Amino acid sequence: MARLGKRGDFALPPIGRGNPDSLAGQLLVAMPGMPDARFAETVICLCAHGPEGAMGLVLNKPIDDLSFDDLVKQLDLAPTPPARRIRLLAGGPVEGSRGFVLHSGEWETEGTLPVAEWLSMTASVEVLKEVASGRGPRQAVLALGYAGWGPGQLESELQGNAWLTVPADEALLFGDAEARTGRHATHRAWRAALARLRIDPLLLSSAAGRA
Repeated sequence: MARLGKRGDFALPPIGRGNPDSLAGQLLVAMPGMPDARFAETVICLCAHGPEGAMGLVLNKPIDDLSFDDLVKQLDLAPTPPARRIRLLAGGPVEGSRGFVLHSGEWETEGTLPVAEWLSMTASVEVLKEVASGRGPRQAVLALGYAGWGPGQLESELQGNAWLTVPADEALLFGDAEARTGRHATHRAWRAALARLRIDPLLLSSAAGRA
């Protein structure tokens, strides 16, 4: 069963706050030579980054065997069926039953963590209650699980050309819902992120430098 916390019960360590070198709010786009098969063709939004490590959510792996309606029933939220729905994503290999809502920054509740000026993350069930009722943030996705890096690990992967970095925007994060579902959704979203850098993945070498 998917699990989200009560109001304010989840908090990231102070990773990257006030750090001008933080990549929080940036996207990581996997290079074609990504050595970890779990992250092949992934696009990850970094939610926190600093000397203590990094945490992010995979944006382009839709969950096909669980719907938002199913989740609302599991969590005993009202109304059923919900007045509004958001996409469900496999956010990463860590704590796969834990839910994290990445959303536009105009809405917040206790425990909401700012990622960028226009982007936030909430891990409490309050945001799902609001969405199910037809309210809540203007844009949102729900990720189950997350990707995590220890101190210096992400920096090492960037130096090893495992990732490219792309500035995030609402189109890349929340874009066309229909285009982000189905058999080839992961590949389409990956190519769209690379297109922001005007890169053709067929011409991209795993030995290329960081963008």
